[in-house]
Amino acid sequence: MSDQSVSSQMMSPTEAWELLQADPSVTLIDVRSDMEFLMIGHPKGAVNVPLIDAPDWTVNAGFVANVRKALLGRLAAKNRQTNRVLLICRSGNRSEQSAELLHAEGLSDIAIIEGGFEGPLDEHHQRNTVAGWRFEGLPWEQC
Repeated sequence: MSDQSVSSQMMSPTEAWELLQADPSVTLIDVRSDMEFLMIGHPKGAVNVPLIDAPDWTVNAGFVANVRKALLGRLAAKNRQTNRVLLICRSGNRSEQSAELLHAEGLSDIAIIEGGFEGPLDEHHQRNTVAGWRFEGLPWEQC
């Protein structure tokens, strides 16, 4: 891995949703914890591959391998030709860290969804009021 930081393309939630609708070969990876994905909700069609998860709350040593498995399974199932990846987390920080790990392992067609699923905190320390997938009113589901 080089000493230079790798920058990923940033994409608005609306642009991401439009791309996902137009190109079924794109994979949306939600890098939040299992509990966030299940209990808070997630973008419709997202695949959960946690970067950091319980019980240790350390970086998942199998993260890149699990993303590759998710891509391979989807490529085989849909007869797809690309490995384009969109990353989403709560507000964008874990997506950036995830993109760096994936770039270091050779995946290059990566975009980070600006604002994540819930967006940044507002002046009242609340999310979903400033930016993000849910703020934009895009399709999501909850278990």
